[in-house]
Amino acid sequence: MRNVITLTTDFGLQDYYVSAMKAVMLGIAPEARLVDVSHDIPSQDIMAGSWVLKNSAMLFPSGTVHTVVIDPGVGTDRNAVALKIEDQYFVGPDNGIFSLLTTDRSYSAVKLNKKEYLRESRSNTFHGRDVFAPAAAHLSRGVTLEELGEPLDELISYRWMQPIADKDGLEGTIIHIDKFGNLVTNISADLIDEVLAGKDVKIYVGNVILNEINTTFGAVTEGEPVAYIGSAGMLEVGINKGDAQKMLGVQKGAQISIILQK
Repeated sequence: MRNVITLTTDFGLQDYYVSAMKAVMLGIAPEARLVDVSHDIPSQDIMAGSWVLKNSAMLFPSGTVHTVVIDPGVGTDRNAVALKIEDQYFVGPDNGIFSLLTTDRSYSAVKLNKKEYLRESRSNTFHGRDVFAPAAAHLSRGVTLEELGEPLDELISYRWMQPIADKDGLEGTIIHIDKFGNLVTNISADLIDEVLAGKDVKIYVGNVILNEINTTFGAVTEGEPVAYIGSAGMLEVGINKGDAQKMLGVQKGAQISIILQK
């Protein structure tokens, strides 16, 4: 038995969508432990959902089933899939949502096309309830991937732009903005250590220039911007007790430059 089922969606909590998914799951697997990862993924933002999965899913107990529904293509010809990565199971749309998990990991995947493991009546606009929830519940009760559907050799995958390193420093982009307005970049701590270790730098982001990478928010005075390595191991920019997105006027996709000082 795989008793833990997680839910990650862009549904929010004001409507019936999340509760309907949970009702279907518990109807099939009443012993399941349902864990909400997030229901506040920005609407239809596949890569934001992928980022949340990358930084949470593999921490769960072995055999956890992760139900992921950020699905702007619901009802189209995109595949509904289940997959296994290491000791974790995943159910969701094949639209790139699993990109950041599968980039450096092998996986096995199937199409969810065995009707006995789906709801008999299925809406074209709510596969979370009618396809993904029942498939996840059946997985949690020990049904194998092979029983759920036909093998799928390759999933749709997207990649964020990679940072550029040269003799002048590093150039990257803002790839995620969290609930606090912190700006997460695609520049890893390892890359910073490799290229910039022990060197003086200036960091250009939005309308500010920072002179160093600190350890945490409290390294600067309240209301001041700060660059630091976040919990995901990436360079971030925040405001001590403030919102960097709002205060610096920066959106996802914006450039961040770290320039070596001669």
